Amino acid sequence: MRHFLQSKRGLLVQAIGAALLAHSSGASALGLMQAYEAALKNDSVYRAAYFTNEAGKENRVLGRAGLLPSLSASYSGSKAKSDITTGGRTVKQDYISRSTSVQLRQTLVNFDALARYKQGVLQAEYSDAIFLSEAQQVAMRVVGAYIEVLFKQDQLALAKSERDTYLERMKVNDRMFEKGEGTRTDMLETRARLDVAEATVLEAEDNLAATRITLQSIVGADVNMGELDALTPAYNRPPEDTLGLEGWQRLVMESNHEVRARKLGVDISQQEVNKQRSGHYPRLDAVASYSKADSDTINTINQDSTTRSIGFQLTVPLYSGGAVSASTRQAVANREKAKADLQTEIDKAMLELNKDYDSLVSSVKKIEALIKAVDSGQLLVQATEQSIKGGVRINLDLLDAQRQLSSTRRDLAQARYTYVLSFLKLRAAAGTLSVNDVREMAGYFR
Repeated sequence: MRHFLQSKRGLLVQAIGAALLAHSSGASALGLMQAYEAALKNDSVYRAAYFTNEAGKENRVLGRAGLLPSLSASYSGSKAKSDITTGGRTVKQDYISRSTSVQLRQTLVNFDALARYKQGVLQAEYSDAIFLSEAQQVAMRVVGAYIEVLFKQDQLALAKSERDTYLERMKVNDRMFEKGEGTRTDMLETRARLDVAEATVLEAEDNLAATRITLQSIVGADVNMGELDALTPAYNRPPEDTLGLEGWQRLVMESNHEVRARKLGVDISQQEVNKQRSGHYPRLDAVASYSKADSDTINTINQDSTTRSIGFQLTVPLYSGGAVSASTRQAVANREKAKADLQTEIDKAMLELNKDYDSLVSSVKKIEALIKAVDSGQLLVQATEQSIKGGVRINLDLLDAQRQLSSTRRDLAQARYTYVLSFLKLRAAAGTLSVNDVREMAGYFR
């Protein structure tokens, strides 16, 4: 498990290094991989998770400290004035008192320290799991925002194309009307569709601007129109998944970072129970000390003493007002809550997995169907144009065919993007999403 975490962290370090190189190169285009690398460097949520993990690593050292020797030293010095009265006679004494001591303590039997050590190790691993989860989430945020901008660009392009088609159709209607071959109804129908298309273009422009701002906030850089790489036509027929739903479910139980963090939470809660119960158990320490005193008391004025000692100290708790029992019951309740949270996380992960898997499988079939639908729609538009010339169809039929073609193209773009997101979501759910997966997916964007 430790090797697995180190390898994951190594990939993240490589990605951050690549981000710095990309940043220094001053490249204007923002590809998917460049956006991801920039987010690792600039995304505030990821940076917060990184430093949270750095703090969490120290729990391992803090837990271990209770099992290691502790060494302390003290020094005191004072000027004393005393009056000593004996048989009615008073003698004044002025002297300097000094005391120096060094103590070494080593725990031999300490159930509290042992529980704290185990808990510290688990807390460090918990922090790693949360960080790896956030590393996956930043990838999903970047890809999601990147694809959303592309989709909004596609919608804008389709809206403009539809508007331009209506503009051209308006010109055709005008010419035909002038020649007496068209009707005013055809002109009004096209004008109505054109007005709606103009409004759709404006709405698409606003939506694109909003999604661009979202992507900019993640990558920490300006994103200009036309700057992003588009999904290539080669991704129209993505490879089908061969692992199967059961295979993905096994990976969720084995590697999902959120599930793993909840499992560690249960173990941490168990160590908290052990720690609280240790309040009833004795503690045994080995203690060695060295002390040196000069005029330490009024009876040792002008006397120096040196003391060396080594031995054992046994501490047996007897009664603390019921605090130990109460804190133990509290820890047990929190452990049961952690178990319930674990089951909730498993159910949530499985639900999301099933949804993403179904989306992945259906997207493949949907993409294939929509490719055929686009080809058919183009043929329908061409055939309708010819039919109008032959007097078989009317202008409204062509407008409907063109609108249906635009809608089908939009649905095809959305299906392709849905497959990309489902592909990455499945790997994130399985806990296997890495820089390599983002790099592989970025290869389909040019």
